[in-house]
Amino acid sequence: MTLRNILLGATMLCAATTPAMAFAQDAAAPADDTATATDDTDYGNDIIVTATGRAQRSQDIPIAVNVVGGEQLENAGISDIRGLRQIAPSFQATTGQSSASGVVLRIRGIGTAGDNPGFEPSVGVFVDGVFRARAGLALADLPPIDRVEVLRGPQGTLFGRNTSAGALNIVTQKPSFTLGGYAEASYGNLDEIELKAGVTGPVSETFALRLDGGYHKRDGYIKDVNSDRAFNNLDRWSVRGQALFEKDDVSFRLIADYAKTDEQCCGALNTNSGFAQPGTPAFAASAVIQGLAAANGLTGIVRPYNPKDREVAYSPNRDLTEKMREWGVSGQLDWDLGGVELTSITAYRDWKAIRGMDVDFSGIDRAYRENMPINMRDFTQEIRLKGTAFDDHVDWLIGGFYLNEKLKYTERTRFGTQGAQYVDAFINALTDSAVPGPTGFQIFQSIPNSPLVGQVLLASNPQLAAAAAQAGVLDTFLTPLPAPQAGQGQIGDAYRVNTEAFALFTHNIIDFNDNVSLTLGLRYNHETKKLNADLQSNLPGCSTLQGPRYALYRQALQGLPSGLGNAIFNLVCNPVVNPEFNGIYRDKRSESKLTGTAKLSIKLDDRVMVYGGYDRGYKSGGYNLDRGSFDTAFLGGNGAQASDLEFGNEDVDSYEVGVKTDFSSAFQFNANLFYTELKGYQNLAFEGNNFVVQNFDKVVAQGVELESIIRPAPNLNFTLGYSYIDTEVKDPIAGADNGMPLTNSPKHVVTGAVTWTPQISSNVGGLVHVDWRMNSDANTINDPVAVPFTANDGYSIVNARAGLNFGPDQNYAVEFYVENLFNKYYNVTSFPIPEQSASFAVYPAPPRLYGVKLRAKF
Repeated sequence: MTLRNILLGATMLCAATTPAMAFAQDAAAPADDTATATDDTDYGNDIIVTATGRAQRSQDIPIAVNVVGGEQLENAGISDIRGLRQIAPSFQATTGQSSASGVVLRIRGIGTAGDNPGFEPSVGVFVDGVFRARAGLALADLPPIDRVEVLRGPQGTLFGRNTSAGALNIVTQKPSFTLGGYAEASYGNLDEIELKAGVTGPVSETFALRLDGGYHKRDGYIKDVNSDRAFNNLDRWSVRGQALFEKDDVSFRLIADYAKTDEQCCGALNTNSGFAQPGTPAFAASAVIQGLAAANGLTGIVRPYNPKDREVAYSPNRDLTEKMREWGVSGQLDWDLGGVELTSITAYRDWKAIRGMDVDFSGIDRAYRENMPINMRDFTQEIRLKGTAFDDHVDWLIGGFYLNEKLKYTERTRFGTQGAQYVDAFINALTDSAVPGPTGFQIFQSIPNSPLVGQVLLASNPQLAAAAAQAGVLDTFLTPLPAPQAGQGQIGDAYRVNTEAFALFTHNIIDFNDNVSLTLGLRYNHETKKLNADLQSNLPGCSTLQGPRYALYRQALQGLPSGLGNAIFNLVCNPVVNPEFNGIYRDKRSESKLTGTAKLSIKLDDRVMVYGGYDRGYKSGGYNLDRGSFDTAFLGGNGAQASDLEFGNEDVDSYEVGVKTDFSSAFQFNANLFYTELKGYQNLAFEGNNFVVQNFDKVVAQGVELESIIRPAPNLNFTLGYSYIDTEVKDPIAGADNGMPLTNSPKHVVTGAVTWTPQISSNVGGLVHVDWRMNSDANTINDPVAVPFTANDGYSIVNARAGLNFGPDQNYAVEFYVENLFNKYYNVTSFPIPEQSASFAVYPAPPRLYGVKLRAKF
């Protein structure tokens, strides 16, 4: 199917069904941000955005942007940014190992994947003009929102921080000079309780305050069969205060917020992939896990695998701790200097998370992560000046941005009580028939009546025995390696990354006449990152194996068939805890880049605008905060170098043409085609033992996006959006990824919503809202072995709400809601399980959630 046919077909679909992409803002913006529609029938205010640093109608800017108003967010019941995927087809949000550091946002299929705090997001999140340095920092429940602007494509001349794929511009409600307040209480299945309240009002004619707070708890929906625990619960609260000063030509807004969570996240289901094939390593791993768990009266792996049951088998003594604390303060000054407007946004944010997890994802106590703190402190300063020149033919904007970020991360991956038993049993099962001798062998001598690998090597190779005797190292073959004890492993790998970035940018609109405009933007970026890492691991068995007396022993391991020697070495010296890499590492990288935009827009008449142009985007390189990037000398590498942790920057060239139409105030239709080429695309892949950073040579994303809105009546709103996005990795050394689409990037997505707010009587109003998202097939990991177990067939998610508003001013409401109405299961993302060879786990989607909400306001 050609792109042209897809465009024509989707256009016919929009015209036939007369709905729209969810970007409407139904009278939710404050009065000073709105413009009255000029059509004879006025069904709502125009959609005003500030994405360009100016208040403009969304239909007048040559940017692909979705705008979701606060009222629409409320009608849809969207409580955090993940909910935006229901009403923005090109936007996707997923959560993997962590809701704090493992959140991935994608726009047009492009996003930075991986659970590693050293990776910056491709999609930037800005809350009231303040950049949130990682996607997880913006995942808390949203405060009362004025609107959310989803900008698609590279951004750099409009926001303080440059982004390579797009941006979310979240604008919250300001303090009001009219006294008001609200209170909400919700109760749902899984014992969900959500409470929200706020109050705002004037202190004087020029000074107003606002205070909002919320509490949200819910039981988990992933059951551990080895305990009474349920993972993926919610337990969080937040408070946010604001002060607003407005007088004459000056306004100043001060915001302070604090949020805290204490949850168990995130449970992953073992798919049992590869376990049904006797003789394979995965089959051996499965048998060993089941046997060791059964010896303790536990389940090793849940069988048979039924993802809809959402059952896992974890070690009862290991938690999936996810504690987060975040606070921040920001101040925005807007000052009309007479012909020039000054905006200054100063912010400081402090975020800390403590994580723990069972990293073998089974009922045995093989390995775990314990109390791993991540701390990020960001100071940002943005200054903008804007004005007009040449009789208002040039609307100019210049600005500067500064970021100082201090990231601290301590990793603690350690062995559990059955660490040695698992290694010995797994090696024994692997070698039972693969090497000469009556039985398999072991390393640590935790299995009775089973020979050591050294004994088997000597018995099967007289020349080796003679060489060992001559060298005086027979004891290395006849003595078990020191077994890992519970708690051994990383004493604490302490990573420190300091980032200092500054930029100068300009964004200018040149109006040649009333119908033709040229937008030109340019940005200079300079960034410096300094790495300071102190890595300390205690693993006597691995240290012994790598000692000089074991040189002949290591050489003999390499002679084992089928790569058994490498497998044994990785089991004894997992890269994550290998003491070969202990030490202090220092590194520094600096880079400078020019990025920009050039777009031409032409109004064919008052209701139709066409536009096209080019964007140059950029995302800086950085450091992978994980030992997995090092290469061990035993396997032919050159040992650990600080530069091994480094990855390069990402450059983006994006081309786009589009049309925006305003056929009436009751109907809009937009369409655009885009082609994006990313060089050095940053990809963080987990390869069974460790995380590996890749800079793909090239990734291409291309497609078409259609969106429309129709209001046949003031109280009835239809929306529909469609995206066709084709992504492809083009890198000959990318392995299985080469020629594959990016993960979690379905080619076809259709979103839509219907909102009806009838006035039943003078004192009673109604609400009926339904929204949906339909995804085509997509992989959650690009591994041919994993695809049958982890890929998603096409699926649809439907949400619905219905309620009544009542009272003299309809200030009271009751609503019934359901999310995932048809209880559809899908895999959020997936990964290979450490040391279980060709076995994969998936993070499951939430089940059907439903409940009732009561609301009052004054």
